[in-house]
Amino acid sequence: MALSCDLRYAAPNAIMTTAFARVGFSGDYGGTWFMSRLIGSAKARELYFLSDRVDMDQAVSLGLVNGVFEADSLMDEVGAIARRLANGPTVAYRYMKENLNRAVHGDMGECLDMEAAHHIHTGQTDDHKEAAQAFVDKREPVFHGR
Repeated sequence: MALSCDLRYAAPNAIMTTAFARVGFSGDYGGTWFMSRLIGSAKARELYFLSDRVDMDQAVSLGLVNGVFEADSLMDEVGAIARRLANGPTVAYRYMKENLNRAVHGDMGECLDMEAAHHIHTGQTDDHKEAAQAFVDKREPVFHGR
């Protein structure tokens, strides 16, 4: 289920594994789809077929997690990231996510068209206008999701 998240963080002692081969299952919850897209088909096959345990150094290098924080500060660090995102340009994030998802399986022309349309749309938002003014004023923008 973690693979379906946009961002993934862990403590240094966390372990990831598919474990399915060890118990005679084929996989579930879209893990094969997400993992193949995150790390490539060959490595996803290896992790599914062999069900090896992946430590967090390897998970970071593979792109399975975005970062590792000490266990005692993990919730504070991830909370800070969540607050940063919540206070960010949520309309732009919506379109960024759509652009990034399309980039995984769309052709280049289709992706460029979608990016251009979303760029125009976000350029007309109050959040963009606020960001532009904040740049001029040399301050951090305050976004409102509009």
